Amino acid sequence: MALPVLSTYRLQLRGESSGFGFTFADAENLLDYLDGLGVTHLYLSPVMTAASGSAHGYDVTDPTTVAPELGGAEGLARLSAAARERGMGLVVDVVPNHVGIDKPEQNPWWWEVLRHGRASPYAAFFDIDWDLDADGRIVLPVLDSDEDVADLKVDGDRLRLGGLALPIASGTGEGTGPEVHDRQHYRLVGWRNGACGYRRFFSITSLAGLRQEDPAVFDASHAVLARWFREGLVDGVRIDHPDGLSDPCGYLARLRELVGPEAWIVIEKILAVDEALEPTLPVAGSTGYDALRQVGGVFVDPAGEPALTALAGSAGADYQVMLADLKVRAATRTLASELARLRRAVAAAAGTDHPLLPEAIAALLTHVGVYRCDYPGLSATLPTTFAETQAAAPQLGPALQVLAAALARGGEPATRLQQLCGAVTAKAVEDCLFYRDARLVSLNEVGGDPRRFGVGLAEFHHSAATRARRWPHTMTTLTTHDTKRGEDVRARIGVLSQVPSLWTEFLARWEARAPSPDPATGRFLWQNIFGVWPVGGQVTGELRDRLHAYAEKAIREAEWHTSWRDPDAAFEGAVHRWLDTVLDGPVAGQLTELVAQLNPHAASDALGQKLLALTVPGIPDVYQGTELWDDSLVDPDNRRAVDYPARRAALKELQHTKIRVVTTALRVRRSHPETFLRGGYIPVLADGDASDHVVAFRRGEDILVAVTRWTVRLADTGWGNTVVPLPEGSWTDALSGAMASGPTSAAELFADLPVVLLERQRD
Repeated sequence: MALPVLSTYRLQLRGESSGFGFTFADAENLLDYLDGLGVTHLYLSPVMTAASGSAHGYDVTDPTTVAPELGGAEGLARLSAAARERGMGLVVDVVPNHVGIDKPEQNPWWWEVLRHGRASPYAAFFDIDWDLDADGRIVLPVLDSDEDVADLKVDGDRLRLGGLALPIASGTGEGTGPEVHDRQHYRLVGWRNGACGYRRFFSITSLAGLRQEDPAVFDASHAVLARWFREGLVDGVRIDHPDGLSDPCGYLARLRELVGPEAWIVIEKILAVDEALEPTLPVAGSTGYDALRQVGGVFVDPAGEPALTALAGSAGADYQVMLADLKVRAATRTLASELARLRRAVAAAAGTDHPLLPEAIAALLTHVGVYRCDYPGLSATLPTTFAETQAAAPQLGPALQVLAAALARGGEPATRLQQLCGAVTAKAVEDCLFYRDARLVSLNEVGGDPRRFGVGLAEFHHSAATRARRWPHTMTTLTTHDTKRGEDVRARIGVLSQVPSLWTEFLARWEARAPSPDPATGRFLWQNIFGVWPVGGQVTGELRDRLHAYAEKAIREAEWHTSWRDPDAAFEGAVHRWLDTVLDGPVAGQLTELVAQLNPHAASDALGQKLLALTVPGIPDVYQGTELWDDSLVDPDNRRAVDYPARRAALKELQHTKIRVVTTALRVRRSHPETFLRGGYIPVLADGDASDHVVAFRRGEDILVAVTRWTVRLADTGWGNTVVPLPEGSWTDALSGAMASGPTSAAELFADLPVVLLERQRD
């Protein structure tokens, strides 16, 4: 029988060949610590066999085996048994959408398809475009240029080019490398051509999409998962990016049937700020990006919006135009191969083509504000989008009619449009625009919308109450392996909304002393540097390396002056030199001065958002290491090794305020399971001159949570006459042991910490 999930702790597993290892055995050695912390379930990153050296596990190469590097099936079974002995359980990250093919010899399914072509029993497992090549070969964009085919060498039953190995079909191995290549079921081309003979995960050619709509594919790729649930090894699964599948609803229905009614299923569904999770899905909820936005958003001070908007300049004002341009570029350039395949499917279904069809599809996608809009609850989206597109560009009307005629038939055109929609959104928004917008970069988070400057308390309370009714067991989180910045970094950057004039003053001073190579790039990077700057000001070699790596990734993703596709060495060199000037010059001392001034407020917000995330409706996840202060930026920075000896010591001493908040909240959850699994959510409204500085609510009848926000202004005004109206009875703060009852002064309530977690005392 599945153990009820009350909280999770995310662990990033990896084999030793990735640089440093964290295996099932390492996780087993942490069980006593995580149990003491109050966690009920370990939440494991993908555990199936992945590409050798994988640092994340999402490039699964064999979905039928548990990764030997992590400890194999036996190691997973031992971890599960050891967790069960402590009354704990496992949740596993499952990747149904794609497999890794960067090293074809490591992927048995892909290897067989390359060797045997359409005759392979696995040919239908992949979404291959057999019509792209005139000879029906699979087009593989793995070369720097088409001319590199000349360098292929025959090595027994393989073709080799550097570290790349490919199979040779039986009876075709005579002759030179190029001659043998011409007889294979695949054709190697330069990656810059933009042609790709299979559906990819977004634009990543090393990840090939699987056709989970085929029962044979589903059964083969989920056989191990089915055994885990039969044997009681795991209690739940997190499903990676179901929006990339042909039919997410159908897939999740089959998954629910496979794992049973009690299994906890959450899906990586990135919801727009005004999008509800499809209510018919047989899942517990999403992985919590919506809750992340809401919890962090209440600490952003709307009073800072005008000044920070002015500081961002015209780039911020042109957000919507920029977004549309980036979506068009993603569709017509980055994903040109997918767009061309969709066009062929549309023309075949409609019985006609139109020269403006690619332009019409790209324009249509600029008006779609969600990852995909074919869920039943979004049925009105496409008609509205057609209307908006035609109104904005009447000349596209005939082409839009061709598209509508094809979509009316359903099938391949409808599916490919939705899959392209998600890829375009990801590439344009999370992978580009979020590295450009510099108004307040803590808002630039997966599932967020930088145009929404924070979250008001009315929105926050209503969303939480709705979640308690409709998705009480959805995941809530603050940090994931995919967040652009860790929770504490976002909290510190968010404080700038309270001091926009001070930030403007410091930024002008820094730009005068260390002018950035480009103002827009500088405005973005300055906030991130401030977000991770050490309180003591010590610039270590590790910090230098991390900031250089982050800056390079950020400017390439932004694609203002350089990109992954066409790196500009001169601009990148200028950015790196500028960064060293910041790290080594007088600006470093000023950064330390500002951080020292604002860090108490950042710490207060970090504690506040942490306690909210652990107590609002939903099942909270603690990302590895974030029970102490964490200064991580985007991956791979947030997948660094965690110092668990330091965390064990901190848990034992309970002097560190963050781990004190985390363990107290998790232990209270374990002692009040009914309250947190099925209890309601009731806002508690503070009264008095500083009431806006309090976020408070009740869970069920026996838990009350209150946190402080906007503490910069509060430091000047004080709490004054502000009171929090506690319900009838006696209440004890689980964090401090202080007692309270009735209307209580905020100054008294928050005397020990800027947060309280009150338990009602029963006679």
